[in-house]
Amino acid sequence: MPFSVGDERAIVYAEDKQWYTFPIHLMPFMRGSITLTNQTKEALFVMSSNSFEASQKRSEAIRADLEVNPGKYTMLTGDRPTGRLHLGHYFGTIKERVALQNKGVTTRVIIADYQVITDRDTTENIQDNVRNMVIDYLACGIDPEKTIIFTHSAIPALNQLMLPFLSLVSEAELLRNPTVKAEQEASGHALTGLLLTYPVHQACDILFCKGNIVPCGKDQLPHIEQTRQIARRFNERYGYVFPEPEGLLNDDAPEIPGLDGRKMSKSYGNAISLSFTAEETAKIIKKSKTDSERFITFDKENRPGVSALLTTAALCAGRTEVEIAEEIGNGGSGTLKKYVTEAVNEYLAPIRERREAIAAKPGYVEEILHEGNRKANEIANKTLDEVREAMHMVY
Repeated sequence: MPFSVGDERAIVYAEDKQWYTFPIHLMPFMRGSITLTNQTKEALFVMSSNSFEASQKRSEAIRADLEVNPGKYTMLTGDRPTGRLHLGHYFGTIKERVALQNKGVTTRVIIADYQVITDRDTTENIQDNVRNMVIDYLACGIDPEKTIIFTHSAIPALNQLMLPFLSLVSEAELLRNPTVKAEQEASGHALTGLLLTYPVHQACDILFCKGNIVPCGKDQLPHIEQTRQIARRFNERYGYVFPEPEGLLNDDAPEIPGLDGRKMSKSYGNAISLSFTAEETAKIIKKSKTDSERFITFDKENRPGVSALLTTAALCAGRTEVEIAEEIGNGGSGTLKKYVTEAVNEYLAPIRERREAIAAKPGYVEEILHEGNRKANEIANKTLDEVREAMHMVY
């Protein structure tokens, strides 16, 4: 099982012809013994790099084909309703979802409410989070006439796919998925059975609707590879039912820092929520930390707060960070924050207007979810029937 190592992470090309990235401290969970030498690292770095390059080339080919044949593709994407969606979600994923939907790609958006409890012990605010997530989706351009929006917990047949799928993966394969350990460490939560099998649940999400593309970043490729593996093993064991989905790499998506330069996160209090009013947006930007240097420059490493504000403004204004920094120059952080506030509020104004109109319609959000869940159940039940037939479990 050759691999290469860098930045405390290993990239493994395993005997099942899949490649995985995972933290070095998970090495004991790998099957077989591996000897680390500099020669091995250098010689096999090319193999791991080529594996990613192969995924990248497939992704590029799909993007080119999408322009001509969007109807060939079914996209599954979604979010966990752990809080309000923010600018990071919008520029990182939602904007592209809307674009793919409007190209004619069959689009399914899952609100993964069951996956909230992988690393949380309460669902106290989940109903409010789900409702506001739907409002945000619609306000940002997700069209329920073109896209099915649904919730995990309302689709029993989707979740039932977990049983046959779990028989197709080993404990070692689950443990070596980097996202499982990363999620556990980030949350401080115990490694529950649900968290350990999180990648399999995601495979159910993708495969129940025969999804064949999943927008993702490089760090999410192990999830896609595990889903491909599950689909392949099922088809080999029982007969063809599932496509092997491809990751649609979104490496061109901008890196959206929080207002303090760290990753934008609700838990850090550094995120501009899509549901914020103009006044709330101005307040959180005004409170953001910069530094004592008056002259504004873009320097992510040495001036994270200032640079984060410049990136936020650049995304909303359609300019570069350097251009904005040069324009503000010696104006200081007060001028910078004023510019950022105006840029963000101007960009979000039409989204806020649509948000307000949607929220004012009694029962509208519930109607969208009800209809989306109905359609998703039809798809899931049909797929589960195909699975039962393939497994000779129709009685």
